[in-house]
Amino acid sequence: MPPADLLRLSPEVDAALRAGRAVVALESTIVAHGMPYPQNLETARGVESLIREQGAVPATIAVIDGAIRVGLSDAELETLARAGSAALKLSRRDLGYAVSQRLLGATTVASTMLCAHWAGIRVFVTGGIGGVHRGAAETMDISADLSELARTPVAVVCAGAKSILDLPLTLEVLETQGVPVVAVGQAAFPAFYSRDSGLRADFRLDEPAALAHFLRTHWALGLSSGVVVANPVPAEHEIPAGEVEQWIAQALQEAAQQGVAGKASTPFMLKRLAELSQGRSLATNIALVRHNAVLGARLALAMA
Repeated sequence: MPPADLLRLSPEVDAALRAGRAVVALESTIVAHGMPYPQNLETARGVESLIREQGAVPATIAVIDGAIRVGLSDAELETLARAGSAALKLSRRDLGYAVSQRLLGATTVASTMLCAHWAGIRVFVTGGIGGVHRGAAETMDISADLSELARTPVAVVCAGAKSILDLPLTLEVLETQGVPVVAVGQAAFPAFYSRDSGLRADFRLDEPAALAHFLRTHWALGLSSGVVVANPVPAEHEIPAGEVEQWIAQALQEAAQQGVAGKASTPFMLKRLAELSQGRSLATNIALVRHNAVLGARLALAMA
């Protein structure tokens, strides 16, 4: 665990952890790079409020003023939301650089998992995990989220993996790395905007108490991996997979033409999908994150 001057917990988060209360980690890339302003700020505030309403404490994580911050003030959230792409997108590899140079940085799934683990937080809520990108056989573009899930014992509540990815290969890598994928309320693995990817999750558990018991058992056995808790988007906000696939195909073609690759790929794709869908994908993204926040808070309470 980093020293206190490099890993700073907000007074609220610190007090909650010391008291054994439920705390839910939140990433900040979704704020800086996943949505446009002001929807990003509204969503971040809304998600934190939903977690508090359930009786848990939200802990949004970012790099600010030379330290990893676990739990942000409203003013800090707004600074991050307004910064947008001016804030660095930070995975595990990037944390030391951003902290040492006192840069503003937003944490991805991988780095948020790591920072949450350092802080002693076991439940983390996001929209969707990263994974194996389409065409990875040529590009080797595989998200660091998968390797972090293999080694960091944090439960990641998400709406599956982002639809822009190669989902069969993503699940294959998770299996190889020993990462359990647990679906909630259904056997199918969700595909972010759509409830059913056509693939099955490893296991199904529907209630927070059952999920908490599984997580405790998994880690008590000495298994050090994280766990993917796949929570499908609510049916009323779902976008049929066929429609999403048409937008993805066009956005992928444009990304290739413009030379977009690496960490710029996902923000570019999400932005283009929002444009091509005339805002439908953004509305679904917001709905699924809020839905995940409620489940994450209930899971954290069951764990506590």
